[in-house]
Amino acid sequence: MTGLIRLELIRALRNKKFLFFSVLYPSALFLMIAGTQDAHTEVDGTGLTLPTLFMVSMASFGALTAVLMGNSERIAKERENGWVRQLRLTPLPGRGYVVAKTASAAVVSLPAIVVVFIVAAATKGVRLEAWQWLALTGAIWAGSLVFAALGVAVGYLATGDAVRPITMILYFGLSVLGGLWMPTTTFPGWLQKISSWLPTYAYAGLGQSIELGDAPHAKDLAILVVSFLLFAGGAAWLYRKDTRKA
Repeated sequence: MTGLIRLELIRALRNKKFLFFSVLYPSALFLMIAGTQDAHTEVDGTGLTLPTLFMVSMASFGALTAVLMGNSERIAKERENGWVRQLRLTPLPGRGYVVAKTASAAVVSLPAIVVVFIVAAATKGVRLEAWQWLALTGAIWAGSLVFAALGVAVGYLATGDAVRPITMILYFGLSVLGGLWMPTTTFPGWLQKISSWLPTYAYAGLGQSIELGDAPHAKDLAILVVSFLLFAGGAAWLYRKDTRKA
């Protein structure tokens, strides 16, 4: 399984387009949104300044890009070209394939997180305690596993032609409604209630709590845990279903 993880990492690092969107694109968005904004005015209802709020949002968005976009499309294509079927002829168990995909995607998401932090600190003067930087990195990285599992599930659910539109709908829908692109405090009340139950909202909430010096909210943690179990369970079921078809 470690060999497969190593292979997946090499393939991802050679994909320049993928690296641009997962690593540089979130930092560029951060500069577009927060670059010209006042670094001291707080965003209503958050207790955070706009640069600190969007630093977490864009770091989370970058990790989401790396694990969701990368996994879903790659798996769908591998199913079509027979690569997954070839792997089944090896001693690698089915769960090993799913774990390898999730783990390799999560490793690739780490640079996206770190680059956004560096850009925010260098351009907007975001300053946090050392423990907060470490906790933010760990929380956002660990939370990305939820969406890595979703990417695996989508990759087994959709065909090669359908996977991109399905992934894009999930990608932008979860990002916008979860508050990664704009504060949910700007939404109508009814939409705020819906957003508060999305995994992306809980994902960003982890980082925001750390920035405020607080412990993560129990509701956010519960949403992420339940989402991971649902997505991972769905991926495992779809893998077994796909195996029976082969």
